[in-house]
Amino acid sequence: MSCFSGDSNFCPECGTVLPMPGKLDTVTCQLCSFRISIRLFAGQEIKSTVVFNPIEQSLMLEEEEDSELKGPVTDRRCSRCNKEGMVYHTRQMRSADEGQTVFFTCIHCRYQEKEDS
Repeated sequence: MSCFSGDSNFCPECGTVLPMPGKLDTVTCQLCSFRISIRLFAGQEIKSTVVFNPIEQSLMLEEEEDSELKGPVTDRRCSRCNKEGMVYHTRQMRSADEGQTVFFTCIHCRYQEKEDS
């Protein structure tokens, strides 16, 4: 008894997308090994399309993104403007047996500072 029902492109036992029918008489689910007769796919037409974003739209997104202000915000107080709220990211700048370096950027004045942990 199958658990799933609906589109014949999905396995009725586990719901996984079925592979394309090949030369064999059955289609076998790659996850649960359930077999379906290839006759079930008779007369079906499969179409796929690829839509690319316009290059102008991609360039606008790159200009809008500000890599300095990406990441989680912490309640750390900026040492320059004394306001709370800094974005941070970490990097392993020294050898693997030492701590990582945390880079902070103020969301108000964009002052940057670092801390070795």
